[in-house]
Amino acid sequence: MLNPKPPSADILIDQFLNYLVVEKGLSKKTLEAYSRDIIRYRNFLAENKSSAFSEEDTPLILKHLILLRKSGLAARSRARHLVAIRGLYRFLVQEKVLRNDPARLIDLPKTSLKLPYVFSREEIVLLLEAPDTKKPLGVRDAAMLELLYAAGLRVSELINLKLQDINLEAGFVRIFGKGSKERIVPIGIHAKEKISHYLKTARSQRLKQAPSPFFFIARAGNPMTRQGFWKLLRRYAMQAGLTEKITPHSIRHSFASHLLEGGADLRAVQIMLGHVDISTTQIYTHVTRDHLKKLHKKFHPRG
Repeated sequence: MLNPKPPSADILIDQFLNYLVVEKGLSKKTLEAYSRDIIRYRNFLAENKSSAFSEEDTPLILKHLILLRKSGLAARSRARHLVAIRGLYRFLVQEKVLRNDPARLIDLPKTSLKLPYVFSREEIVLLLEAPDTKKPLGVRDAAMLELLYAAGLRVSELINLKLQDINLEAGFVRIFGKGSKERIVPIGIHAKEKISHYLKTARSQRLKQAPSPFFFIARAGNPMTRQGFWKLLRRYAMQAGLTEKITPHSIRHSFASHLLEGGADLRAVQIMLGHVDISTTQIYTHVTRDHLKKLHKKFHPRG
């Protein structure tokens, strides 16, 4: 029996852009920019008689970047192009369309890319205290938000948690991340308290005797959808008076940044985030540098 024909390049691009909306929560403006960059790359491939994405595309990606530079495109814009292309190929590997990522070893053009907004500790506290814990849904939402920040989870990891994945007595959560890779992340006392309260009250009230393997449940014992949690997060951000655009991923960024500000080892943060390559985690070192600069200026006699 022949293997089924893989989806066309255009269908894969549509799937990738939908993934950026649902999983990454990109803004409309950013999504439009990514879409333009990917379509421009797709047209370049077509001009070079390449009708499908391949593990052998590294030379073509480099040629595309060289042509962008020759066309006068600024380093920042070329960097954004490569970020979009890298994201596409990572997605194709994640979805098992490709085995290897041809863009993985291509360096970004020298530029200072804008990094995601990091919420302050005070802003995070306002967000975590926004749910009304006098109501069952508020108890559930408070536990979800607290765990999202406590463990730096991706939204897909949060909503797919099973009952057996949280050990309150030992104080850790077991996560199955990208590629079904398992990691263990500790959770603090605040998360333990809110999760314990949710288990003893709101979860059983919500289930009404109907069993469900999922830890956080929506209707009929089913897990919440990514879109559902994203809307929930935005609602609580508005209640908390947070003016910056918020996504589950920005909470994950804040988790990592706050750990590093507090003196955590980069390798430990890499493990907790579930990054395979430490270079992915190194984007957070800007926070440590900025934090140290502020401390030096504030406390050094000649700062």
